[in-house]
Amino acid sequence: MGVVIGIVADDITGANDIGTMFAKAGYVTHVYPFEAFDPSAAAAAAERPDVVILDTASRLDAPGIAYGKVENATNRLKAAGARLWINKTCSVFRGNVGAEFDAMLDALGVSFAVVALGFPKNGRTTVDGMHYVRGLPLERSEFRNDPVHPMTTSSLVDILRGQTKRRVERLGERTAGLTPEGLRARLEEAESRGGYVILDVESQDDLRTIALAVRDDYVLCGSSALSEELALTLPGTRGSAQAKPLPLVEGVGILCAAGSLMPQTAGQIDYLKEKGVPIYEMDTLRLFSPQERAAELERLTDALVGVLRAGSHAAVHSTNDPVRVAETKRIGATLGMTGEQASRLVSDALADVASAVMARTGQNRLVTAGGETSASICDKLGVSGMRVWKEIEPGVPSCITLSEEPLMLVLKSGSFGKPSFLYDALQHLLEP
Repeated sequence: MGVVIGIVADDITGANDIGTMFAKAGYVTHVYPFEAFDPSAAAAAAERPDVVILDTASRLDAPGIAYGKVENATNRLKAAGARLWINKTCSVFRGNVGAEFDAMLDALGVSFAVVALGFPKNGRTTVDGMHYVRGLPLERSEFRNDPVHPMTTSSLVDILRGQTKRRVERLGERTAGLTPEGLRARLEEAESRGGYVILDVESQDDLRTIALAVRDDYVLCGSSALSEELALTLPGTRGSAQAKPLPLVEGVGILCAAGSLMPQTAGQIDYLKEKGVPIYEMDTLRLFSPQERAAELERLTDALVGVLRAGSHAAVHSTNDPVRVAETKRIGATLGMTGEQASRLVSDALADVASAVMARTGQNRLVTAGGETSASICDKLGVSGMRVWKEIEPGVPSCITLSEEPLMLVLKSGSFGKPSFLYDALQHLLEP
């Protein structure tokens, strides 16, 4: 069938998140770092993907850099023959949303896009243009204290207007009160004015209404949730999404590496502990000195290898104690580091541990939590592409890398998943 849907995502967990929406509907779905994607190679592949998602890893970049990455990624997807376009962003608008939306529109030579950020299955809803997280206004949710992108307003219009010179408006009517035909008529009116129109999303029914209204006629921006319904409404045939799982590595446990500071991930680590999974905490204060860093990583690697070789699962996580997190940032600042650089220092250290543990144990499965941690680990493992395999929970699938020696990975956004998710993901990776 070849590439039908071209998607640009700003981080690796978001790329997999939207990928699962198409994979479970029967589409062959591939995820690549945008620099690694070769349109001609994809066209010549024995099993050509229906959906290609390019990860720009641009959420923490300066807006101009993010713009350039998305423009480049969009052009690569154009060369691959993509015919439907989606710009996948964080489900609470963290990152360079304006620059990245603009870059896709500019690369495509169009002037209008539909924005739907709601993800009801994961507690994100938009009502009258205001965004909510599990019933709380965005500005009162845990994302207010995000260390890189603190969300201090709940108005999606205000957030996007602050990042683009294009017109930004909300529809003015709740999606729940419209038929697909009625919504389409209003979108056609908005298109005549250009820019971005933000839609309310309060339920899965709203997402289905939007999907039926937009079909394949508009550039779509926002969370992955709309794609779940869109995948079921698009015309045409699909390839088979049945990928073969990898053979189990007998007698070796599976590692979980978590770098997210979100309370959801902290709760999931606590759940692992309750289930008897050995937990190891990385002392981030020791990462600034080369000697102490080497010693800390060796301590963790040796301990984890021993546990996994004994047949038990194990988890390693960066400290999530607020006092130690603040002290880590303070030390980084005294050394001239930005908050983003300090975060990457931690993510890279976790990646070094995870890759060393997998190399020494021969394990071909891994669970990660946190977008930056997942990106660092994939980079360290040399992952240049993956196929989305199975959904575990809404927005979180397992994937199989497109490499000579494949790996099976679960890459989880820090704020996604119920308390048992990391434990469930470890059990999922044991499936034959």
